[in-house]
Amino acid sequence: MQVANEGARFITVEELRHLGGGRAVPAWWNPCKRIVDLLLGSLVLLAALPVIAFAALAIVFVDRGAPFYSQVRVGLNGRRFRMFKLRTMVRGAHDMRDDLLHLNEADGPVFKIKNDPRLHRLGPFLRRTSIDELPNLLNVLRGEMSLVGPRPPIPSEVEHYTPYAMRRLTVMPGITCLWQINGRSSVSFDEWMRLDNQYIDTWSPLGDLAILIRTIPAVLRKDGAH
Repeated sequence: MQVANEGARFITVEELRHLGGGRAVPAWWNPCKRIVDLLLGSLVLLAALPVIAFAALAIVFVDRGAPFYSQVRVGLNGRRFRMFKLRTMVRGAHDMRDDLLHLNEADGPVFKIKNDPRLHRLGPFLRRTSIDELPNLLNVLRGEMSLVGPRPPIPSEVEHYTPYAMRRLTVMPGITCLWQINGRSSVSFDEWMRLDNQYIDTWSPLGDLAILIRTIPAVLRKDGAH
């Protein structure tokens, strides 16, 4: 399947519905979700600004160069967008990926190394504490992500998705979801997809609130964060 240009659709809504997506929910649930994203997302971003600013300065100090970066991800209905993060890797890290494929510790189409040699000195701490993900809140305010939803994949991963995994694109991607509070990178790819499909089939405003509350201790415990 060919990947569309940035801003275009990767797969049509009709195709996604054929895969079993598009679960019917009460009409007020989605507007409610968006209002919570805007209100709570704004408050959390304001509170996190000092942490983001301090982390950005620290990154510049340990590894010179821009402290922020954006990466193309695939979101709702296959639409591409740029997700914002604090940089945890040395400059030019993505050019090293092919040379490190033999170290990949993840199954499925995902590439992950627990002790990634491309991380700069502050990178492991930023990842363990999830501070590197705080700029995702900008994507929430822009309407590209939600506070709760499956993590948005990169296009090269989606190219290898089965129909079951492709269902992840039928809901708005998020900062946290069932995967984050159930082991994160320590769970298998198949289990990750099962958790995301479970979320798609059962989500509700109250369920999202429960996931947000459970995310706090999961982050503090650094469950599966690397």
